[in-house]
Amino acid sequence: MVFSTILFLFRFLSITMALYYIAPARLKNTVLFLCSLVFYSWGEVRLFPVMAVLILVNYVAGLGMGRWGENRRARLGWLLFSVVVSLGMLVFFKYTDFFITNINAIAGTSFPLLRLTLPLGISFYTFQTMSYSIDVYRRDVEVEHNIINFGAYVVMFPQLIAGPIVKYRDVAERLHVLNGRVTLDRINEGVTLFIFGLAKKVLLADGISALWYDVVGDGGVGLANASTPLVWLGLIAYAFQIYFDFSGYSMMGIGMGKMLGFDFPDNFNLPYISRSITEFWRRWHITLSSWFREYVYIPLGGNRRGMRRQILNLLVVWFLTGFWHGANWNFIFWGLYFFVLLIIEKMWLLPHLEKGRVWPHIYTLLLVLLGWALFVGSDDGVTLPLLLQKLFVPSGGVSALYFLRNYAALLAVCVFSCTNLTLKCKRALDENTVLRALTLGVVFVVTIAYMVDATSSPFLYFRF
Repeated sequence: MVFSTILFLFRFLSITMALYYIAPARLKNTVLFLCSLVFYSWGEVRLFPVMAVLILVNYVAGLGMGRWGENRRARLGWLLFSVVVSLGMLVFFKYTDFFITNINAIAGTSFPLLRLTLPLGISFYTFQTMSYSIDVYRRDVEVEHNIINFGAYVVMFPQLIAGPIVKYRDVAERLHVLNGRVTLDRINEGVTLFIFGLAKKVLLADGISALWYDVVGDGGVGLANASTPLVWLGLIAYAFQIYFDFSGYSMMGIGMGKMLGFDFPDNFNLPYISRSITEFWRRWHITLSSWFREYVYIPLGGNRRGMRRQILNLLVVWFLTGFWHGANWNFIFWGLYFFVLLIIEKMWLLPHLEKGRVWPHIYTLLLVLLGWALFVGSDDGVTLPLLLQKLFVPSGGVSALYFLRNYAALLAVCVFSCTNLTLKCKRALDENTVLRALTLGVVFVVTIAYMVDATSSPFLYFRF
């Protein structure tokens, strides 16, 4: 992973940006499309046809809906064609073994598992292509007749593998801008976001992940030997890891998007300062929540058909949200867990939380941590029943004090980086060009040095 990241930074990214900047305006989308295909094939060339099929199916479906624009049944047919193929691909590659395993367990059969390789980023680019087809059907966007432009949207490398989930209408205007797409201000902002996003991943996520793996990993203490305080400390480390890992990738993607002249939507907004679970999900993985709200919750009726129907709609959304994250029951339980919490807040608790000052933050953080316990329950080295037992039944074992002393400074930096103080620091840097340049230079050099010297790990959301 270290070698690949170094190659990405100093070969692929530098060469792609150079080609993109020197290309004539009318060829920029072509360069972006071709370079993005190279990027995806570099990581998953065998499964490239899956993406190619999804591009062609949704592109043709869009043309079909445009061609029969006045025929509602024909338009609906093209939409169903695109959705069935898109979801069919996702279900086949991601969930087939899950269904086979459960059928075998319930019926006593012994159907063999297919053990398919999950195409990189399929959960993300499937949702993107579907959003285009649905929006064309609704006539919220114009049909894209140029397959290069459409392909560039789908495979755009900054957000291809792990988001943010970009709707076609988010970038449609910029895709068709021939002159003035790239500006120095956008490049400066993009470089800043990219460097800090990379630092989030390498310095914070990878650094604090060592604490979690020290608790549960084969080379560490092991969950069975850890004391209850140490397990809680490890779970806090995991909460930091998944946040800085995923938000770091999103920040890098948004930064590279700006360097290319595009404005991708924000995906995180300091979720750990939330005062309710409701607020947390307005700040965490914003583009996924937005996608489910617009394409599932509202079409089902949203909150327009009474409380019972609203609860049912939320149940569907949160079941799908959990299942989207992985083909395992722990992800489904994770989604349903947040569904229950959100219903409790909606029905009773939210007004009380809005009046509180300190306790709502504590309440939210504790429940989010328990959610991460469910989320990580299928990882290697983790047995969910044992993890929950260690969290709630006080037990002895290896003390947390040794690890707390070793990781205290990094934990403090992680806490700081989850607060509004980071926004104040960013504003200070924006006002001082020299300080900003020096800070970016130091952070970038330190990050690269850490990457070369340490064993990096893949982005967690690559598996989804």
